[in-house]
Amino acid sequence: MRVSFLVYAVLYVVIEIIGYQLERIGWPELTPLDVATAVTNAMLAVAVLVAALVGLDLLGHRWRRWVRAHREEQARLAQELWAAAQQPIVARSWRPARWALPAAGPALPWTPTDHAETASPRSPVNAYAPAAGSRHAFPEDDGRLL
Repeated sequence: MRVSFLVYAVLYVVIEIIGYQLERIGWPELTPLDVATAVTNAMLAVAVLVAALVGLDLLGHRWRRWVRAHREEQARLAQELWAAAQQPIVARSWRPARWALPAAGPALPWTPTDHAETASPRSPVNAYAPAAGSRHAFPEDDGRLL
């Protein structure tokens, strides 16, 4: 429907241009050459108008394509920048390097325990268990708190 309105508008403009030029000449002195000139001038005006509209449409398409390519390039550059910023941040410690851990101590001797039902035949000696006949884990401590 929009195209039909455009066609009618162009036709109206052509008729108005032809009528204006024929009116300037005057109806009594009108010749077929004057009518042909008026029609040619009207068609030239329409052709120039259509060419201008087509040119603007073409420029619009090229401009949109350029804008799209520019935005894609900006997005690609932003993605590269973001990916570069996601690299691990290296933080050097101000503390001195630690020494290596010492070697393991000697193995504890294996002896049978007092609890035969829960212990395996060879359980390690518990260094923190109360000594035989002592109430406290550490005999030198009397067991009172501060």
